[in-house]
Amino acid sequence: MRDLVRAALDRDPAARGFWGAVEVLLTYSGVHALVMHRAAHTLWRLGVPLLPRAISQISRFMTGVEIHPGAEFGRGVFIDHGMGVVVGETTVVGNNVTLYQGVTLGGTGKGYGKRHPTLGDDVVVGCGARVLGNIRVGNDVRIGAGSVVVRDVPDDCTVIGVPGRIVREGGRRVLDDPLAHDAIPDPLMRQIESLEARIRELETRS
Repeated sequence: MRDLVRAALDRDPAARGFWGAVEVLLTYSGVHALVMHRAAHTLWRLGVPLLPRAISQISRFMTGVEIHPGAEFGRGVFIDHGMGVVVGETTVVGNNVTLYQGVTLGGTGKGYGKRHPTLGDDVVVGCGARVLGNIRVGNDVRIGAGSVVVRDVPDDCTVIGVPGRIVREGGRRVLDDPLAHDAIPDPLMRQIESLEARIRELETRS
């Protein structure tokens, strides 16, 4: 509980000081969802039938966040706002991960075994992003709002678009603020602008 509250205070500027911590405990649906998931996951690992899924459905009704009891979460995870977040059964989420509203960590197809993504540490997944299938998202990765990621992502990358494209990998920093997932450049628009500039240059020559 201390980790969940500290994560919210560190990453949400709306939560400040003592009363901010009280607000987090009493009103943050993402924190409530993770607390209920801890209980459901413990029962799931003990092999208790039905009850873990019942707890997850109650949590979904109360918070708008649907987390399968089998999903695994590290420490310091923060689900901001939370409404519409869906996390599948075999998902593994690392430490200090931030998920914004509408995020889906889902599977593809109807196979068995590991079919949901694994997220490393210090990952930020923007609003409405989809991370699908048995893929690995490395440490320190930023996934832009509305992106659809269906392939592995190396450490220290920024990914945007449909399907997701890597627009930063190590070295050059795209974001000054790692949570500013609305400030990511659009590589497709850059290509279009480059083509337009080339066309203007050719027209000038002719």
